[in-house]
Amino acid sequence: MAVRQALGRGLQLGRELLLRFTGKPGRAYGLGRPGPAAGCVRGERPGWAAGPGAEPRRVGLGLPNRLRFFRQSVAGLAARLQRQFVVRAWGCAGPCGRAVFLALGLGLGLIEEKQAESRRAVSACQEIQAIFTQKSKPGPDPLETRRWQGFRLEEYLIGQSIGKGCSAAVYEATMPTLPQNLEVTKSTGSLPGRGRGTSAPGEEQEQALGAPAFPLAIKMMWNISAGSSSEAILNTMSQELVPASRVALAGEYGAVTYRKSKRGPKQVAPHPNIIRVLRAFTSSVPLLPGALVDYPDVLPPRLHPEGLGHGRTLFLVMKNYPCTLRQYLRMNTPSPRLATMMLLQLLEGVDHLVQQGIAHRDLKSDNILVELDPDGCPWLVIADFGCCLADESIGLQLPFSSWYVDRGGNGCLMAPEVSTARPGPRAVIDYSKADAWAVGAIAYEIFGLVNPFYSQGKAHLESRSYQEAQLPALPESVPPDVRQLVKALLQREASKRPSARVAANVLHLSLWGEQILALKNLKLDKMVGWLLQQSAATLLANRLTEKCCVETKMKMLFLANLECETLCQAALLLCSWRAAL
Repeated sequence: MAVRQALGRGLQLGRELLLRFTGKPGRAYGLGRPGPAAGCVRGERPGWAAGPGAEPRRVGLGLPNRLRFFRQSVAGLAARLQRQFVVRAWGCAGPCGRAVFLALGLGLGLIEEKQAESRRAVSACQEIQAIFTQKSKPGPDPLETRRWQGFRLEEYLIGQSIGKGCSAAVYEATMPTLPQNLEVTKSTGSLPGRGRGTSAPGEEQEQALGAPAFPLAIKMMWNISAGSSSEAILNTMSQELVPASRVALAGEYGAVTYRKSKRGPKQVAPHPNIIRVLRAFTSSVPLLPGALVDYPDVLPPRLHPEGLGHGRTLFLVMKNYPCTLRQYLRMNTPSPRLATMMLLQLLEGVDHLVQQGIAHRDLKSDNILVELDPDGCPWLVIADFGCCLADESIGLQLPFSSWYVDRGGNGCLMAPEVSTARPGPRAVIDYSKADAWAVGAIAYEIFGLVNPFYSQGKAHLESRSYQEAQLPALPESVPPDVRQLVKALLQREASKRPSARVAANVLHLSLWGEQILALKNLKLDKMVGWLLQQSAATLLANRLTEKCCVETKMKMLFLANLECETLCQAALLLCSWRAAL
């Protein structure tokens, strides 16, 4: 059937093209000997100027070079096919044979031309991606100048509590005489709800200069069941080490203990929207400020007689961020465009995890940290990997043999394919689009509404039973493309849901690709031209500013993750949504 269609289509186009080329109806079917091409003097080689010593030049055939090349390729292919097969197969080389194989040659030529255009687009995307992959890497390790330091709790000056969760407490911290050029976020006092409310003597002056007194944060895990040996602690809490940097485990126990495990979790490659653990080590549990009030039950008996915790635990050192996403949204109402860029950052982070074969499984606004760029725009970072799936042997496909298998944290934002799964001998939960679903739910909070999966009363939805028609509408101020994307991310069936990469590309195109989406006939060569323009403009913007703004960072991430296939899928989604309006 495919050969018949190629022949039929090729024959139809052959009639039209050859009629245009020769201007003679009889020649369209290959009947009789072809005469000289239009515009040629008899005796000349068609298409070239005659005369001894004359430089070859095209005679005006009224055709672009691409069509001339195409006609010659098709004619040559048809002639070769005719010589090879017609006489042997049919015993003749008559006009019918020439027509059939000209049609076949033309059909194959069209296919080859389309494939060549696609290959050129893929090649261009790969070249752009290679350039921006190097430029989109996170900045240097803030503790790079102290490569062999910071692996003992005694080296840190610990301040007040930043917050606590169900498995850990976080404190602000610093190392004495940290280098002055350490790049840190704005003061912890710039946004309420995280860090101290008052400043120590001399701290106000330091914060006024842009360097907070506590640029680091230390996360102390609560050890109830891991035992007191460092090896057992590191193995039991290994998921917390997924975002650890290369040198984070290079201390006392890193190379000796943790890396002995052949089936340990993956370690995610650095990404601007993923938290980085700078140091990880075990130490004795100290009595930190507020411990007897905030978490007395998890302290060891030597610190609290009724405590159930072990005397040693895991400590993680990270950059100190001003607030969580929940705290930021409580005090700020981002514009629709800014909110769209915030949603885009989450999708970029989730896509990076998926590409690494990792599922976070506990995405919520409390587990997303925020810092501000020089213009006050928020930059989002995904944190808290204690519930993640990062098993080298199974990837994102979790065997669900019994109810004892851990499906992750936060049941409210658990994707339908996870919350409705039933255990069985061959049951498997696919997490490849589960985090993208959670981002769709968090979008309601980013755009100023109550998350429908957290709300109370009739407005409350459960992931295991909701229907798409029950999802509340986003405000009219939200761009239509974004409203459509959030609906798509919250599709119950994972197969109908766009991947995080396609969803991110949809927002990139919606934010910065209006000129290419406005074209009535969008072609790959036009898309490549637009990508080259974006690349040049982004490189220039990055060079002109000392510190890269959020918008430029997002463009660089888009170009660093450029894939022709997923970009085309995103463009088709956008075009179909806009056509339906």
